[in-house]
Amino acid sequence: MVHDKTTDMIIVAFRGTEPFNADDWSTDLDLSWYELDEMGKIHGGFMKALGLVMEKGWPPHIDDDRRPPAYYTIREKLKQKLNPNNEARFMVAGHSLGGALSILFAAVLALHKETWLLNRMEGVYTFGQPRVGDKKFKEFMELQLRKHGIRYLRYVYCNDVVPRTPTDDLTFLYKHFGTCLYFNSCYKGKVLEEQPHKNYISLYAWIPRFLNSGWELVRGFILPLIKGPEYKETWSLIVLRLWGLGFPGLSAHNPHEYVNATRLISRRIYHQLQHHHPHPWKTINGSLK
Repeated sequence: MVHDKTTDMIIVAFRGTEPFNADDWSTDLDLSWYELDEMGKIHGGFMKALGLVMEKGWPPHIDDDRRPPAYYTIREKLKQKLNPNNEARFMVAGHSLGGALSILFAAVLALHKETWLLNRMEGVYTFGQPRVGDKKFKEFMELQLRKHGIRYLRYVYCNDVVPRTPTDDLTFLYKHFGTCLYFNSCYKGKVLEEQPHKNYISLYAWIPRFLNSGWELVRGFILPLIKGPEYKETWSLIVLRLWGLGFPGLSAHNPHEYVNATRLISRRIYHQLQHHHPHPWKTINGSLK
């Protein structure tokens, strides 16, 4: 959690899955549903990571002498920082697992009717975020986002495998919602409702995915020559891209792609978002953010 005092914006960032962290992988692979009557069905692993205690559910307040769960800790720290400052707002962001926790943090605030906090929330921005709930949860969140004027942007890079899981089909029933900001392998952006080839398992997507994996490997050597040395890729990323030749979509999930996408994006995309978004955007210091 950081406070940008130039814009009076507090940023809450959730990190993604650490490659060698067994707890993180256990969270990602726990596909059990957690169901709430008013919200619908939600990914159980993500809810537990945010702070769900199965015996207690989601009480508005929790008394725990040990380390309190993440959701309650962050909520109280936000209240402490926002209370004395009537102008400050906050946003929530995250990559991968962190993206899932970001939108679920907003969801639990809505469940607890934390109207004061929701009205101070400027937006939720996720990068390579997996699906987190079913159709009922989607409808619940769309209503909450409209009601409180909260922007929700899902950044999706090209063939990234994670935003295409868990699958949106009759077996798993997961649904995306919010506005999708999709980037191809040349970092050209589009505003969409859903990324192309919405599920990873797609017969029509395999050939372009393999071709893109090869291009991304080559692009890693070309981009620094065109844009500058700050775009040079590490050897570990090059090795990941080599693995990606056998498993297209794996290397596309790395945060480096999303950093490049946000640096190279055309500002026209954000003007398109003004017209595309279903409710007015909030402003900071009188300018669109």
